[in-house]
Amino acid sequence: MRISRRAQAIEPFYVMEVAKAASELAQKVAHTDRPMVFLNIGEPDFTATAQVQAAAVQAIHNGTTQYTQATGLLALRERISAWYASRFGVDVPASRIVVTAGASAALQLACLALIDAGDEILMPDPSYPCNRHFVSAADGKAVLLPTTAADRYQLNADMVATAWTDKTRGVLLASPSNPTGTSIDPAELRRIHSVVQARGGITLVDEIYLGLSHDDRFGQTALAIDDQIISINSFSKYFHMTGWRLGWLVVPEALVPVVERIAQNLFICPSTIAQHAALACFEEASIAEFERRRAEFKARRDYFIPALNALGFIVPAMPDGAFYAWADCSLICSKLGIKDSWDLAYEILHRAHVAVTPGRDFGTAETHKFLRFSTASSMDNLHTAIARLRDMLNVHPHA
Repeated sequence: MRISRRAQAIEPFYVMEVAKAASELAQKVAHTDRPMVFLNIGEPDFTATAQVQAAAVQAIHNGTTQYTQATGLLALRERISAWYASRFGVDVPASRIVVTAGASAALQLACLALIDAGDEILMPDPSYPCNRHFVSAADGKAVLLPTTAADRYQLNADMVATAWTDKTRGVLLASPSNPTGTSIDPAELRRIHSVVQARGGITLVDEIYLGLSHDDRFGQTALAIDDQIISINSFSKYFHMTGWRLGWLVVPEALVPVVERIAQNLFICPSTIAQHAALACFEEASIAEFERRRAEFKARRDYFIPALNALGFIVPAMPDGAFYAWADCSLICSKLGIKDSWDLAYEILHRAHVAVTPGRDFGTAETHKFLRFSTASSMDNLHTAIARLRDMLNVHPHA
């Protein structure tokens, strides 16, 4: 059977290969005194709030499970609009919001609506691998631009202007980013957008971790800059509805019917039950709980990053959002005589029973030197992980 070139161009998601090995080992050690600690997957350890769960049950009980419009429930679009106003002080009309089957569907819709075969999209290296594969799936090409800790692993306007060619269609950024947890300074994002606009391009910003920002300097939506910016968001991270598969896309008014037409054909509509449940995300009790959890993620970061640094896993740029630590493990690899972060991840898995993610997925430049730790786990698990890594490396604090 002949496989399409499009499918062949999409690389495996290596994160899941490590996750599979971790799950298999976890079964073997589950009943020992050292069960597996998972710091590898970017999924909150919290679930949907009680209000959200009750709303889902009520929707099923009432039989309100039929198709919605492809753009989603109007009531939900209006509540998202109100959230932008109350949380960020930005007017985003409900008419510009398209509810989608997760942020993945939002990215797919945006890429299919805006990218032609051969178009190039500039992205930072490192960045989330699936984002570049959405570009590839639309027959475009992701062009990764190496970044450094000095730029907080984000692009800047000069980099974009220098890299721009007659094939460039635009930029796809993420703020906060997976795997680094770092954000783009709003002033720099404004400059990037100016460069893009001057060349007739598009600015797409993945903001799925925006609700989990820990720094007011960065915790602002790109939509405050210009209504021509396209924002991708999700109910998975801040709202803790990962398996519910619900997200949204904010686009200029003129693009709504284009995206709607594609969504009608590809998805019909997002999950109706998930949409009715998500209405309860914006209740006062739910927001209060989300904010409590956001504070917990920050507390975990404030413990875990210094602890990693003390062991020799150096985090060059303090994350200002999300729940990741992007750690340079070069010193550790050298100390243990290990080739790179891929081999080190398996060494940690088998010796410490801690699952972490090697940098291989996230780019091309120096990602072999990095591990991504996820702090979407309890504080007890983070303490356990640090203790086991300390024992593995024979690094002990002075008495």
